Amino acid sequence: MKFAIIKERKNPPDRRVVFSPQTLSEARKRFPEAQFVIESSDVRVFSDEIYEKYGFEVIDDVSDADVMIGVKEVPVDALIPNKDYFFFSHTIKKQPYNRDLLRAILDKKINLYDHETIVDKNGFRLIGFGRYAGLVGAYNGIRALGIRDGLFNLPKVETLYDLQEVKDELQTIKLPNIKILLSGTGKVANGATEILDHVGVKEVSDALYLTSEFTEPVYCRVDVMEYAKRKDGKVGDRLEFYADPTGYESNFMPYAKMTDFFIAGHFYGNNAPYLFTREDAKHPDFRINMVADISCDIDGPVASTIKSSTIENPFYGYDPISESEVPFDAEGAITVMAVDNLPCELPKDASEGFGETFLDHVLPSFFNNDENGILQRAQITKNGKLTERFKYLQDFVDGA
Repeated sequence: MKFAIIKERKNPPDRRVVFSPQTLSEARKRFPEAQFVIESSDVRVFSDEIYEKYGFEVIDDVSDADVMIGVKEVPVDALIPNKDYFFFSHTIKKQPYNRDLLRAILDKKINLYDHETIVDKNGFRLIGFGRYAGLVGAYNGIRALGIRDGLFNLPKVETLYDLQEVKDELQTIKLPNIKILLSGTGKVANGATEILDHVGVKEVSDALYLTSEFTEPVYCRVDVMEYAKRKDGKVGDRLEFYADPTGYESNFMPYAKMTDFFIAGHFYGNNAPYLFTREDAKHPDFRINMVADISCDIDGPVASTIKSSTIENPFYGYDPISESEVPFDAEGAITVMAVDNLPCELPKDASEGFGETFLDHVLPSFFNNDENGILQRAQITKNGKLTERFKYLQDFVDGA
């Protein structure tokens, strides 16, 4: 079986790759029956020459490969019919901007496997860039705080070589006496926690957080059963919420009244209640003035996220009274960091980490008859049709 590491063609350019040369070399050792080729790229964080030094063939035409492995969406005109593709398609939430992409995949009889749909038997994601999104998102939020309040001036992550340099920069700063709320329990929130712990912010329980002020910076990490509650007043259940959140409502305002800086690292599912609305943000007791929205759902559960920001211009302000964008340092504004491609700022570390998980969880499935059902669960399209698991996308495909 022949695997191709394909060139990233989406703009703005993404320097990440699923396999670093070193990890791909390990894949070759583990699966000697597999063949790996590299599509030449001038944007990838690892140069063509480095792959060649590891003994891989770097070529311009990979059309004879069986499996195409990339990171971001492949442009429609670059899709090769009748192939297996792995990439983040951003279609499973019926994103309208990628409707034509999914239609083209079906028309070209491509077997699509989305990195986001690679899950275990319980539905938990096995691979992703979540940790790196959390790392960069938390750093960017701290950077925004420093610039806005004239406290310190951290460099952009994209100007630093790797994660170690990011952490070295954080050693040079001191945070003010603020209260930070972090939502989420997954890889994104774990990455953000790594940054907060590294910079010396003390973690406190939600009970203490909601009832006390402190003489040092602190953070509280909350999961969905703390910022959401059942409408009928009964005790909530996390699995029940994930299966059907319609019986729940937000319980976020008690935290919003005690928080200066909110880091949104949660997963937001369809029909889940918003954390805070535009009306909530108008409340005189609403205290949050800085949001690092790593989840970045536009006009969604975090009302101040009215658009995504960019690596070039990562911050903007949200005026809760006018419900409009203002300068990020405007008086009375909520400063928002909502970059939607955060791991791109740390391409080397992100690529190395992603490749290790892909090697452990996905590649074996090609050679063990998919004994754990990884490929079966992840496959969105097959022979020009949606698979049973993703039939819910049919109306999205058919829509105008």
